[in-house]
Amino acid sequence: QVQLVESGGGLVQAGGSLSLSCAASWRTFSPYAMGWFRRAPGKERDFVAGINWTGSTQRYADSVKGRFTISRDNAKNTMYLQMNSLKPEDTAVYYCSAGPTLGKYDYWGQGTQVTVSS
Repeated sequence: QVQLVESGGGLVQAGGSLSLSCAASWRTFSPYAMGWFRRAPGKERDFVAGINWTGSTQRYADSVKGRFTISRDNAKNTMYLQMNSLKPEDTAVYYCSAGPTLGKYDYWGQGTQVTVSS
């Protein structure tokens, strides 16, 4: 089992920055890939960014490329999402996820709210 806990959400003005964290804990160690997803009001959950176990490979949704950066610190069992140049359309609940490979996520956090005001 894997437990994921997000933190760092909040309210920010358009053009501002915010950093999210995801603390992971697992009963049995496994080299999980991790990712961030988001769900805007009235919409489905969408992929934002993903990172493999070693951190050597990152993937981003087109809507956040050049603005968001995903990273991880395996020594701290923590993944991060640095969000810059935020836009009102980035407003959503952001979810942390983990799984065996990039693109396959089996575990989910509870989510953290990010609100970008115009």
